[in-house]
Amino acid sequence: MDNEQETAVEELPLESVGAQLRRARKERGLSLEQVTAETRIPERHLEVIESGDFSALPARTYAIGFSRTYARMMGLDEAEIADQVRAELSTAEAGREMVPLGMEPGDAAKLPSSGLAWAGAFAAVLLIAGMATFYSSYYGSGAGPVPLVGDEPVLADGGENAGAGATGANTPGAASSDGQVVFTALEEGVWVKFYDANDNQLLQKQMASGERFEIPSDAQGPQIWTGRPDAFAITIDGKPVPKLAEDDFIMRDVAISADALLARAQQADQDATPDT
Repeated sequence: MDNEQETAVEELPLESVGAQLRRARKERGLSLEQVTAETRIPERHLEVIESGDFSALPARTYAIGFSRTYARMMGLDEAEIADQVRAELSTAEAGREMVPLGMEPGDAAKLPSSGLAWAGAFAAVLLIAGMATFYSSYYGSGAGPVPLVGDEPVLADGGENAGAGATGANTPGAASSDGQVVFTALEEGVWVKFYDANDNQLLQKQMASGERFEIPSDAQGPQIWTGRPDAFAITIDGKPVPKLAEDDFIMRDVAISADALLARAQQADQDATPDT
């Protein structure tokens, strides 16, 4: 083990990165499903990160990148977490280097043939190319972790996504400002949390495709938190109103009372009308 590796081992914190992230998540009362919904990191990878088994991830880049995104959501110092991940990876790599390889230096009889060496090099090139393809496809358009600003997710209100795609949607018609609001999931496994202005939970789950939820009529200032505002159809007294958005991004603390939804629809219509 060289000096750099020894220093990395000495500087490792008492609590591993995985333990820190798991503790932060539990302190916030969040499940892995909720973290996946916000960060777009597959749940199986979150489990690997929390267990500290970074070698099970596709590459070193994934270990550092996913951990930074996870730390950002938890409000931890993402740069510090990334440094700790690098240190843990260096320690693990140093441990693997110390494992006997079963071949003594200078034993020509045990050295691989030149043909086998070339075959191994070719296989390595194919592996690297495959990893590059996987990485680019995973972080392709709409597939990477959702953008966060500081420690908070990008919200719909005031953001450039607010009311996106509302142009051309069905108009609310004669829906009442105190009518019954119903959300219907358009896709399978859409995570959402409905709550009131006092943060009292109305519903929190992964809704199945076609599943409906009626906002209680006595809910005070109902709001929504979801990473898929585009995956819900909304009606007021059975009459469709525009979706909250046409893109997938984290939407939180957005009012969804009938009055608020109708106001959004009216604003969308005004924005869509050209100035005369």
